[in-house]
Amino acid sequence: MSVADLLAELLGTDLPVAVSAYDGSRLGPPDARTTVVVRLPDALRRLVTAPGELGFGRAYVAGDLDVEGDIFEVIDLAQQVQELRFGAKQVAAALRMVGAAGLKPLPPPAEEARLRGRRHSRERDAAAIAHHYDVSNDFYRMVLGPSLTYSCALWTDTTPTLEQAQANKYELICRKLALEPGMRLLDVGCGWGGMLLHAARHYHVRAVGVTLSRPQADHARKRVAELGLTDRIDVRFADFRDVDDGPYDAISSIGMFEHVGLVELDRYFRRCRGLLVPRGRMVNHGISRPAHTHRKDHRRFSPRMLGRGFTDRYVFPDGELHEVGTVVSAMQRAGFEVRHLESLREHYAKTLRCWVANLEAGWDDAQREVGPGRARVWRLYMAAAAVGFEHDTNQIHQILGTATVDGDSGFPLRPSFT
Repeated sequence: MSVADLLAELLGTDLPVAVSAYDGSRLGPPDARTTVVVRLPDALRRLVTAPGELGFGRAYVAGDLDVEGDIFEVIDLAQQVQELRFGAKQVAAALRMVGAAGLKPLPPPAEEARLRGRRHSRERDAAAIAHHYDVSNDFYRMVLGPSLTYSCALWTDTTPTLEQAQANKYELICRKLALEPGMRLLDVGCGWGGMLLHAARHYHVRAVGVTLSRPQADHARKRVAELGLTDRIDVRFADFRDVDDGPYDAISSIGMFEHVGLVELDRYFRRCRGLLVPRGRMVNHGISRPAHTHRKDHRRFSPRMLGRGFTDRYVFPDGELHEVGTVVSAMQRAGFEVRHLESLREHYAKTLRCWVANLEAGWDDAQREVGPGRARVWRLYMAAAAVGFEHDTNQIHQILGTATVDGDSGFPLRPSFT
């Protein structure tokens, strides 16, 4: 039996892409634009010992198999791989190809996260953040573009560039927060400082940003200094839970919320509410899951991205998604009055496709910067995430809450941002 014969028994013959194997066998459309290349027997070994998306992901990250062509076409194949299960006949055939050692799992690629300690403890949260963000500032610049903004952009039919779309997003959040000169803004999970810079330059606020990534904090401080804004912006390498110099007039949390676990939701929003002045505002911008899915469904590779499979091990360790109604309820339990909610699902799909294009355009440089395995992680993850948003298996929402006091929200009858 050839490798192609084995894969045909497991996946069928009606595949969206071609498969070419090290033994010379081939499967799939003869005129396919995209080919999955099974380079080594270790790819089969990984699939036997970790059936489904995890084995597929490990084989790709390790370079045991490769993708030649359009990575987005492979996502359709990955959907079939999710359900891949080796029967006794297929296991026996695979073992004949890889030898008796095939039943012994290979060590996972070095890029796989290995966190220890209590989930969402300070130490483990710091390790999870470091795994994801402490990769390379230069790598992130290649992928994200000059703005170094790692969150959903805001597009219109005429938005010319990713940079402009990211500026649109920051501008919308500033308007939702009703920022004015002299106000104090806290940006939770400030990343490389994009929101801080936009708010200080265009709204003349005094801003504080906190991040658990030291490389992010160092680079954000450098950007602040280069723009002469050190008197307005304070970037801290710190845990948000240690911020104690309130009150603030406004709080933004952009692309950080995915790291807040379900058990921490109430504490997170109570902390935010306690740092705000009366009638202050908070915008929480985060990925969520649809109501028709259950938390356990987000263990899949594609398009359900934040779960206990590939993404949890390689991209967002301990990341969790919450249904948006759960988030709204948690905010209101903490004392916020939720005044506005907006979905940007399609916007994130477009943003992710831009990031994939950036990565592929600088593929050789990216591999030199972070290594082939890490570059492969991001290529596979971002393509699958884009498809997830396109198919409504991932969502993203901006939720605006006010620290209403005695019925006074300070909110106008017709806010200007709507």
